[in-house]
Amino acid sequence: MERGSFGFSTSRPRSNFALSPPSPQPTRTVAADMAQENSAFSPGPEEPPGGLPRALTARAEPREPPERQPRRGRQRYVEKDGKCNVQQGNVRETYRYLTDIFTTLVDLQWRLSLLFFVLAYALTWLFFGAIWWLIAYGRGDLEHLEDTTWTPCVNNLNGFVAAFLFSIETETTIGYGHRVITDQCPEGIALLLLQAILGSMVNAFMVGCMFVKISQPNKRAATLVFSSHAVVSLRDGRLCLMFRVGDLRSSHIVEASIRAKLIRSRQTLEGEFIPLHQTDLSVGFDTGDDRLFLVSPLVISHEIDASSPFWEASRRALERDDFEIVVILEGMVEATGMTCQARSSYLVDEVLWGHRFMSVLSLEDGFYEVDYASFHETFEVPTPSCSARELAEAAARLDAHLYWSIPSRLDEKVEEEGAGEGPDWGNGGDKEKNGRLPPPESESKV
Repeated sequence: MERGSFGFSTSRPRSNFALSPPSPQPTRTVAADMAQENSAFSPGPEEPPGGLPRALTARAEPREPPERQPRRGRQRYVEKDGKCNVQQGNVRETYRYLTDIFTTLVDLQWRLSLLFFVLAYALTWLFFGAIWWLIAYGRGDLEHLEDTTWTPCVNNLNGFVAAFLFSIETETTIGYGHRVITDQCPEGIALLLLQAILGSMVNAFMVGCMFVKISQPNKRAATLVFSSHAVVSLRDGRLCLMFRVGDLRSSHIVEASIRAKLIRSRQTLEGEFIPLHQTDLSVGFDTGDDRLFLVSPLVISHEIDASSPFWEASRRALERDDFEIVVILEGMVEATGMTCQARSSYLVDEVLWGHRFMSVLSLEDGFYEVDYASFHETFEVPTPSCSARELAEAAARLDAHLYWSIPSRLDEKVEEEGAGEGPDWGNGGDKEKNGRLPPPESESKV
């Protein structure tokens, strides 16, 4: 599939109107200059007038991208499929799991859940079957099987197997009619009521557990995908950390929201070492950009500003760092209304500096098409290797230089025009000088 401008597909005929916006007028910015050179800002001992760094005024020599130093494998806190890589050990208060037995059963693996489901019914039937057999044995019903004048507790109950079958018929309300309780057995009537009540409770509990386990939205999260890499590049002249999310199903996630956490070691001023310190990465909480309309794949952006933990991180510093970025996408499943959460993570080696995501959206004949074959693909773009702080300082110095240089050049131009065309104010001239209006006519005459 060939791609046209802005990365949109050209394999099929398009409509007359284009999806891509008109190309803006080219402008020169500090970020564009530094991105074009792709070199880190490092002010040398000699700088040009106005405080401008040499990287903004002269073309830097081309340098090869720095090679990443080999690093030891970092243990993930969250796997790429969203599984949290944490195990609970030395838990002595295991009784807490029994106090929340329903959640414990729901959280069990499927093979254990099915085993518990079968055992719950089988043991209940065996338990009450044994009691029915003991009642028949204690009353002497098993000794008067051939006596037609004897009234047993349960008709046609001639052994343990028959008592077990009668227990199943009673609890499941099958009622074949061959074995039936008589009115001459008060203890049997009490046991029948007890088994009917307890059987209904066991049935409701186990069926409820299985229903909740089947309807869990964990599998729905499997169709929410994250890009395999995160990228760092310029957006509107500012460095941004970006990753992409998408939904493979036609049914949408309602009230979808996105969060990002930076996890790395930290040592406090008092010397306390925090091995897995969590820091929020802003992905648009203040502006509402964290609430997503996830119909097509979206690129989530974290602007590296003064409040970002990557504010002073350059390309080389980022490659030497050791951290993990955990992203969390959650919302309600449109079909069931249950809350769904999908997670993924990015290590340092999975953050690509100077890359941008390939476009996956194309305008076809009457609809938009998403090409998930290019969902994880990126391409290199000119990006400065300096930190966001150095980039902002360079832009501030450039603004300061322009602020002072433009008025001085206007003054020089006005002075040249005044000297060539007429006298100054003292000689009756009416020209502007140095950006000021001439004095009123009455004052000049006096």
